[in-house]
Amino acid sequence: MKTAIILHGKPSYEEYSDPRIPSPSNNHWLPWLQKQLLLKGFLAQTPELPAPYAPVYEGWRLAFEQFRIDEDTALIGHSCGAGFLLRWLSENKITVGKVALVAPFLDPNRNKVAKDFFLFQWDRHLAARAGGINVFFSSDDGPDILNSVASVKASIDGIEFTPFTDRGHFILTETFPELLRWLL
Repeated sequence: MKTAIILHGKPSYEEYSDPRIPSPSNNHWLPWLQKQLLLKGFLAQTPELPAPYAPVYEGWRLAFEQFRIDEDTALIGHSCGAGFLLRWLSENKITVGKVALVAPFLDPNRNKVAKDFFLFQWDRHLAARAGGINVFFSSDDGPDILNSVASVKASIDGIEFTPFTDRGHFILTETFPELLRWLL
């Protein structure tokens, strides 16, 4: 059975605790993508990662590893969720399906997440263990994201890049048809 795991990013504490704003796993384009994948026969999950406003790698890892992950699993991460996937895939030498990294965040200044969250050795060849890896980014995103995209480009062989010019951090949209088409 085809599966998909869609990981949210890191909201601020104020955003996370505001009852008027959906939880991170139910915000922006994530629920739309989950529904579209469900309609296409995927078992798609959007887990709520623990304390997303102050992410701790070990906590996120334990929550993520509750799911079965294999060559039929598509992995989609937004922002800090994409950065998490890069570390997890570098440290776990398993084969997965397609991997979409949307506006990946790797905390280049080491000041927005726990200091050790992104301390890992890149696996330059991790794309060889995936059904394809694509980085979706927008040139009008912030410098931390653009620096993170440059780090990915310099550190991993064999991945695709899909640039946009008008999507910012991909948070002001409720649909993402380009991502869906690539996953299918």
